[in-house]
Amino acid sequence: MPELPPPITVVGIGADGWPGLAATSRAALRDAEVIVGGPRQLDLLPTDEVTAERVPWPSPLRPAVPALFAAHAGRRVAVLASGDPMFFGIGRTLAETVGADRLRVLPHPSSVSYACARLGWPLEATEVVSLVGRPLDTLALALHPGRRLLVLSADAATPAAVAALLTERGYGTARLRVLEKLGHARERQLHGPADGWPHPPGDALNLVAVELGDGPRSSLVPGLPDAAYESDGQLTKRHVRAATLAALAPSPGELLWDVGGGSGSIAIEWLRAHRDCQAVSVERDAVRAGRIARNAATLGVPRLRVVTGRAPAALTELPTPDAVFIGGGLTAPGLLDSCWAALRPGGRVVANTVTLESEALLTEWYRRHGGELVKLAVAHAVPVGGFTGWRQAMPVTQWSAVKPDTGRPDTGRPDTLQEDAS
Repeated sequence: MPELPPPITVVGIGADGWPGLAATSRAALRDAEVIVGGPRQLDLLPTDEVTAERVPWPSPLRPAVPALFAAHAGRRVAVLASGDPMFFGIGRTLAETVGADRLRVLPHPSSVSYACARLGWPLEATEVVSLVGRPLDTLALALHPGRRLLVLSADAATPAAVAALLTERGYGTARLRVLEKLGHARERQLHGPADGWPHPPGDALNLVAVELGDGPRSSLVPGLPDAAYESDGQLTKRHVRAATLAALAPSPGELLWDVGGGSGSIAIEWLRAHRDCQAVSVERDAVRAGRIARNAATLGVPRLRVVTGRAPAALTELPTPDAVFIGGGLTAPGLLDSCWAALRPGGRVVANTVTLESEALLTEWYRRHGGELVKLAVAHAVPVGGFTGWRQAMPVTQWSAVKPDTGRPDTGRPDTLQEDAS
């Protein structure tokens, strides 16, 4: 058998540097021939005890990882990470690029653990939002009255940016505490309200603790009010949207194609279902595509990828979807065929229409592939003179189906979406 390469030792280190490391971590760094890390972390190591070659991370980091370790093949390599390497840290990137079986991870208390210890907050009841390498609007998804948040800062300017966003989103009364250099002898805290945050930028190594008071309430389930979206009228309305998301059945880590994005509501509420969900919204109109991006940022999911182009041509380079929603353009030649062909086995397709021509097409696909064909009708109570009556919205025909698993024949009938999903 070929000799296995030495493991890559990933050592978590805190703001207290070398003195704060456990004996096992110190021994691993003394034994290393090469140590990779950020310049700040590398500077924490004593030159008299740690004699390894020091290699700063290249930028961009992720694509350079395989070549970096290949260049030091056969040598004892250690990697420095901030705090716990597997908590919003470099450990995940390494596990995904070089393989978890090649790693030996020696964690240090994370900044979140330190913060909860200082604040007396139960870690399991505190939501953590990372703004390291992520847009500020990511924070919006976590804003709910009375909640506690810990925000991992990107730099010294993050606390003021967080305060400004909270104020803009109606949480100006929120109380902020900035915890700098946690675990270091010069650790300090700064306090203040979001509205009128009084402190200039301090240390770049900081975390923001947020206690949200009163503010706008936002639902966790699909079916946000229509008014939550900027729209020119091309919007899947609230009740139909809730039924559509139920049929799409988002699950963590899955990818949705939202074809004919309109205002982006289906993709946005898919992403709001779980932080690991992914979505691509395809919209041919550039003005609407810009509107989709703005809606996604406002509603806390700026990670939505918006593709401006006409389907099905715009779909050819997209990654394989776990679910597809078609909200417009059903009669475009080859659109349904392209979406069905691209969908992974076991994936879901949902298509909505209000026109007879598209309804006829969905009826044919229902005949060929089974699934469910339903008509959704919603009426709203409105004034009628001095009385109240019903105003009927245009009924929506919805077809939903699960693509058969590879090797399993398509019977053309009636496994329902719910039965397949179970």
